[in-house]
Amino acid sequence: MPGPKDLDPSSSPRALLGAELRHAREKAGLSQEELGQRLFVSGSFIGQLEAGTRRMQPEMARVLDEVLGTDGFFLRNCRAAAKSKYPQHFAQAAEAEAQATAIREYAPLLIPGLLQTPAYARAVNRAYDPTAPEEVIEEWVDGRMERTRLLDHPTKPVLWVVLDEAALRRETGSRAVMAEALNHIAGLARRSRVLVQVLPLSAGAHAAMQGALKLMDFEDAPPLVYYEGVRTGRLEDDPATVAQLRFTFDLLVASALSREKSLVLVEALAQDYTHEEHP
Repeated sequence: MPGPKDLDPSSSPRALLGAELRHAREKAGLSQEELGQRLFVSGSFIGQLEAGTRRMQPEMARVLDEVLGTDGFFLRNCRAAAKSKYPQHFAQAAEAEAQATAIREYAPLLIPGLLQTPAYARAVNRAYDPTAPEEVIEEWVDGRMERTRLLDHPTKPVLWVVLDEAALRRETGSRAVMAEALNHIAGLARRSRVLVQVLPLSAGAHAAMQGALKLMDFEDAPPLVYYEGVRTGRLEDDPATVAQLRFTFDLLVASALSREKSLVLVEALAQDYTHEEHP
């Protein structure tokens, strides 16, 4: 029987690579756990590769070819799946985000990417790299706006965001940019496309003071959590860590304003920015 064909990089290579991995594993008569044991990873890790929620790295591809006898197929084709328009520390998280059925996110210092407007994203990226050429900034903005198209679907993924009030009050770009950004969030909330809560400054100390976090659930793969710092990020699938950070998110929700009061605050701040821009 002929081996699998090389993948076309234009046709969702991660999903195709995952499907080929599942085919090769089942052909070898191995469960996800059994294959994981041979590679010194968890069965859930194999499941994430097969579901396309985790990127296959070259070294992992090489070992898969050895264990499954696939004659270099995975090593050759993982290079196509590795191409990304996102920074290296965020690329796997962005890929997982696109496959998620539900996303829960806490944003302490800025409006998260899925809720950003082009003008807000431009201001953020310019702040990240003040010397970058304009065409590079626009490329980054286009990549971020492409992520927001996940919300074009009327119901999937479910997006639940807890915004720190500090992120809403930090003037980014200009008052006009902030007014547009907050009105955009309010519009998504009023259409029931996203669940938005604001963690008020009056809440004081809280469970996630050390940084942002994003929890992602999937239909055919275990949940993941992504947390990040300055120019760095980490995608984690350890069940105990995911459970702990899910509890952290639950604590944030409990400390936040209700969705109704949050919407009132977001719209009030948008009006403040608008009036101060145009007295």
